[in-house]
Amino acid sequence: MRERLRRQAERQLKRRMEEYDQRVERLELVSRKDQAKIDADMAELEARLKAARQVDLSRFGDAGLLEEVRSALLLPDTDWIPKEARPTFLERLKAMFARFIAWLRNLFGRSKKAASSPRKERTITLAGLAGSARTLGTSELGDALARLSPGEQRELSSHVSHSIEAKERVLQREAEEKRRQAEAQRRELEAERAEAARRTSAEANQRVKEAEERRLTRELKERGLVADHDGKLSVTYGLVERFARLVLEEETRRLPGDVRLSLRGNASTGVYEKARLRQPEEVAHLDLPSSLLAARLTGSKHIDESSSYVYREVTSERVHVVLLFDKSGSMSEGNKLPAAKKAFLALYVAIRRRHPEAVIDVVAFENEVKLLDLLELWECHPGSFTNTAEALHTAHLLLRASRATRREVYLVTDGLPEAYTESTGRVLSGNLDAAMEHALVRAGELATVTPLKFSMILLKSEHPEYEVAARRLTRTLSGELVVTDPQRLGVELLVRWAGGAETIRRPAPSSTTGADPRPPPAPSGAPGRARRRKADRRMGGVASG
Repeated sequence: MRERLRRQAERQLKRRMEEYDQRVERLELVSRKDQAKIDADMAELEARLKAARQVDLSRFGDAGLLEEVRSALLLPDTDWIPKEARPTFLERLKAMFARFIAWLRNLFGRSKKAASSPRKERTITLAGLAGSARTLGTSELGDALARLSPGEQRELSSHVSHSIEAKERVLQREAEEKRRQAEAQRRELEAERAEAARRTSAEANQRVKEAEERRLTRELKERGLVADHDGKLSVTYGLVERFARLVLEEETRRLPGDVRLSLRGNASTGVYEKARLRQPEEVAHLDLPSSLLAARLTGSKHIDESSSYVYREVTSERVHVVLLFDKSGSMSEGNKLPAAKKAFLALYVAIRRRHPEAVIDVVAFENEVKLLDLLELWECHPGSFTNTAEALHTAHLLLRASRATRREVYLVTDGLPEAYTESTGRVLSGNLDAAMEHALVRAGELATVTPLKFSMILLKSEHPEYEVAARRLTRTLSGELVVTDPQRLGVELLVRWAGGAETIRRPAPSSTTGADPRPPPAPSGAPGRARRRKADRRMGGVASG
């Protein structure tokens, strides 16, 4: 599925890149056309400039320079354009009086309006020619050029050259501006292309991720590892238990070889009892002498299922373990809280693997004490102060009524007892001495439970008084104190669990079914007893009955 989605994304990315490549090619084509046009215009202007420098204005006949020559002749600041004489002071004063008198006559109505004469357009003469205007015809242009003096012709030629050079500069600026625009468009296209490639790749990765999440979510739902509540996924007990098995496997790799072997679920208890054959797999533990004797007593020469006896392992030990889990506010520092969760998950699975019928109580404590399952253990959050006394009291209540033959308590904490619970149920904190005294009293109550194995795992701290208080508690409980880092917490708990001694229960003599409900009698005499003891040793245990 992932490869299919990635191939689709690659094809989509290829199509987008082809589109951008086509746009770049079109932009290059337009740029080349514009540059070719500009180059042609520049070449034409260069030719006209060269012709302007070589032309004889007295015999002007180059039609390509006609517009430049006409424009140069009409320049107002040239020598051949007569300058308008400015009126003198007396003339301006006379004109002012004339306007004033005209205004008075108009005011008193004594003057008649004169017919307005048409306004004459102002004309500019060239080289003293009367009747010349700004727009020159061909004949007028020839007459004007013929009247120019040599100096005026040189000035006119200079003006024509400057006009052509100005056009070249304008054309060069336009070409440069077009090149900058084309370059900017090219950079913009390249940036868009890179962004499109990045966005397409991100979208493809997101689609792959979403598809994998949907598939994983569907499979996890089908297996019951996650549940959907109000549109939100929540972890189930099955997923936490599977994760706990993975954590146990990871922690087991760090254990010594003998401890790793003792954690296997199929480890032998070393206690066997003789009983009838129930399953074909038990033939490997066949008690051949007893089976032959039972067959002969029934009159048969062959051993069959009704006369077969085997040694069956006894696995009836009762185990009760209490896991005390400190989830006070200080456990949120560093990696303490996740490490403690993982360590207890691994220990929980190890106990279940070795003793499927074991009773395991997980107790989380801060100001309040609460019993948790694996899911609640993994999802719990740090609380406030450390109420060690109430945690030990809860362990005492759980174990004093237990009928287990193996009772163990594991306490994981990172500091001193900080809070205690009064007889009224109110929780007080801040008085460390009182909290310690209550913890010692509760530890003394727990010590009355027998048999009991107590292990306290203290996470390392910079405060030496923490270890002093922990040793006082473990001495009261005749237990064991281990000071370690969060990274070694799981290993230390598993080692403590694997080192516990098992209580051996001698099985009662088993009864047989069939015609003869009594077990087959063993042959009298020392040889028979010797053979039975030899068979018992060969099966790895002590036979009974």
